[in-house]
Amino acid sequence: MEPQENSSSFDKYWQVLKRRFVPALNIFLPVFLISLIASNFLQKPFYIAEGKLRFHRINPTSTLTGLGTEIGKLEPVSKDNATNPLDTEAEVLRSLPVIQKTIKKLKLSNSKGLPLKPKNFLKKLTVNAISKTDILKISYKDSDPVKAAQVVNTLMDIYLEQNLFSLRAETAAARNFIERQLPNTELIVRQAEAELARFKEKYHVISLQEEATKAVEVIAELEKQLNEAQSKLADVDVQSKQIRKQLSMNSQQAVVMSSLSQIAGVQDILKETQQLESELAARRTVLQDNHPQIIDLEDKLKSLNGLLEKRMEQVTGTNKLQINQNFQLGELQQQLSARLVEFESTRMGLASQVATLSKLQTSYKQRFNNLPRLEQQQRQLERKVQAAQSTYSLLLQKQPESRIAENQNVGNASIISKAEIPEEPSSSRIFLYLSTGLLASMAAFTAIYILEVTDKSVKTVDEAKELLGLTLLGIIPPFSKSNKSIGGKEEPELYSERLVVCNAPRSPVSEAYRMLRANLRFMSADKELKVIVITSSVPTEGKSTVAANLAVVMAQMEHKVLLVDGDLYRPVQHKIWELTNNEGLSNLIVEQATPREAIKQVMNNLDVLTSGVVPPSPASLLDSKRMAALMKTLAAKYDFVIIDAPSLNVAADAATLGQMADGVLFVVRPGVVDSVNAAFAKELLEKSGQNVLGQVVNGVIPKNETHSYYYFREDGDLKVSQESSKTLVR
Repeated sequence: MEPQENSSSFDKYWQVLKRRFVPALNIFLPVFLISLIASNFLQKPFYIAEGKLRFHRINPTSTLTGLGTEIGKLEPVSKDNATNPLDTEAEVLRSLPVIQKTIKKLKLSNSKGLPLKPKNFLKKLTVNAISKTDILKISYKDSDPVKAAQVVNTLMDIYLEQNLFSLRAETAAARNFIERQLPNTELIVRQAEAELARFKEKYHVISLQEEATKAVEVIAELEKQLNEAQSKLADVDVQSKQIRKQLSMNSQQAVVMSSLSQIAGVQDILKETQQLESELAARRTVLQDNHPQIIDLEDKLKSLNGLLEKRMEQVTGTNKLQINQNFQLGELQQQLSARLVEFESTRMGLASQVATLSKLQTSYKQRFNNLPRLEQQQRQLERKVQAAQSTYSLLLQKQPESRIAENQNVGNASIISKAEIPEEPSSSRIFLYLSTGLLASMAAFTAIYILEVTDKSVKTVDEAKELLGLTLLGIIPPFSKSNKSIGGKEEPELYSERLVVCNAPRSPVSEAYRMLRANLRFMSADKELKVIVITSSVPTEGKSTVAANLAVVMAQMEHKVLLVDGDLYRPVQHKIWELTNNEGLSNLIVEQATPREAIKQVMNNLDVLTSGVVPPSPASLLDSKRMAALMKTLAAKYDFVIIDAPSLNVAADAATLGQMADGVLFVVRPGVVDSVNAAFAKELLEKSGQNVLGQVVNGVIPKNETHSYYYFREDGDLKVSQESSKTLVR
């Protein structure tokens, strides 16, 4: 969007320049000549002295010693490749402190004897870099050649002195900074080392990497031993469970039973008890329970049981065993009981081993899981120590280097050419021509601006569109006819020659009217458009010509058309069509003539109603009921009624007629109407509530237009440019 706007602005200014070329040239030439002559007489000769400074990217002395190479190094701060360090140094040369010292040292003064101001000094000073070199050229212009050379040499000396001073000051500042930072840096190193030592002491750290490797091996070995112990424990449990099932007792019971079966006293009592129980059972078969023998046997059995309980308590340490249990074990049972006791002992040992191994494995895993965190903390502390040590070592190294660099010449600029006293004045013819040309150009452009501001006329189609804001329905180019000569004298223009559509049907003007007809047809696609009023802002804009030619092109489409001359002030339609004007519109309104008498046919499908006798009060006549009734009658009889109304600055009749019509067509002619009259006419139409169909730009001036709207091909056929096609109603 922006390139189009820039192109449009350029075209606009170019058209203004073409229109005002002659007056601008009439201003440019005298001003240029007068300024050139005056400059030759008034200008004094001046001399230019030149000196040159060479810059090294790195100071040669620093390069040889290897110390202070970064001090005064010529490198741009900006990363932009276009930045040149020499430009920075040129600005330093033009800086206020350097200039003030030069003025003060040489006691430079102006024509009044006052100290020379820095801004006046800068006007005479030129500092620029020589292309593709590391050299700055310093030039000074003055009417005194000796003074010009002195200024250049003094300026270079002051710059070198100030440059060397500033670089040494930077070096001294760096040395002071290093010496201040050394004690603090040493303290930071000690603190970092102490913190690392406390960490290793707290977590018993020697080598975390080796500890991690060893921990993996230990955990794997513990895992292996734990699996073996758990496997043995499971095997012992299975065998112990099988023996307990065979003996129907647990391991504790097996121990007790095995112990009792091996004590002779217990076994003897058990035998006696068994005999008494057998004898008691035999006696009860023949004796009753209350028989003395039965009672005696029961007492003996009871005594033996009491004795047996005491013996078992002495052996087992408990009295919870039942007397009726079988405490007599066979040899196989005794072996199984012994095996069960052995398995139980083995199981307890294996269980203790498994618990110990599990606890030890858990301890190693916890330590192993903490190793990454300990390693991270150790690395952080080691980095802290390393950074502090690096900083401290760097400061220790830079301290003597800064002292050496401070004492050596660190300047990287040198004078390669002192200013010599110029012998001949500097030639400034090109500058003189440029300055006088610029002055003359400014005067010419000022004249163009004044002419454009004072000229209020509408000049182009674009200005008409922008000013009125109406739809552009047609662009009518000028009609250039060949003047016929009779006896060496030109024949005066005839009104009948305005009928371009009839006289030159293949001309660009005829095609423009046909395009206007097409645009009006597009506008009336939704609403019937029969009665059209054609008017303009001021006379001589060609509204009558537009009305006549538009009526012709409509009639050529086999529409029945009536052309009405509604201009009762300056009627011209009867002159264009070469008709008598004795009877016309005014006669019909006052009923002094009939339509058959007043309306005349001029060609197929086209009738013309002239203005008739000019009345004393045209406005009251046109704004009458009879006029309104007449318009309704004519509109019903014809396909199209075109009314040629007077200009709006002459009378308001166009607004009156517009109320009776379907629309108003506004004619604008560049170079004839001005913006004031055009704006007034537009405001009048808007306030009167007219249906303004659009505008027709008549008599376009080709040289004022940005684009050529029409042109001919070599074969004579018309070709319409792309710009003109945009005028179609959308």
